Amino acid sequence: MKENLKVEGRYWFRDKQYKCSIDVTLAVVGGKWKASILWHLAQETMRFSELQRQFSETTRKMLTQQLRELERDGLVHREVYPQVPPKVEYSLTEKGKSIMPILDLMCEWGRAYLDQSAVD
Repeated sequence: MKENLKVEGRYWFRDKQYKCSIDVTLAVVGGKWKASILWHLAQETMRFSELQRQFSETTRKMLTQQLRELERDGLVHREVYPQVPPKVEYSLTEKGKSIMPILDLMCEWGRAYLDQSAVD
């Protein structure tokens, strides 16, 4: 298994070879909801139900899948509290926080793009 390895200018991540590190970044945070999930968790720690309200357009299954992938890749921490009913909170890890400058730039770019599109 060649997980998370750089060999001769090629990157291996989750048993897949990438030629460009941008593709690795998109493999980690790409997808319809991941960047938005990270953005919301940067603002505050959230329970699953709070995230579900933020992403009402998605299914519970899809949100769970996206959170699990982010957790697997070390960007999100899932804290389960031993109580009844169960309480689960999600927050960013240090690795998750490290992508915030990129998401901030993406947000700025999106605003500028929309502002420019309104003029065109």
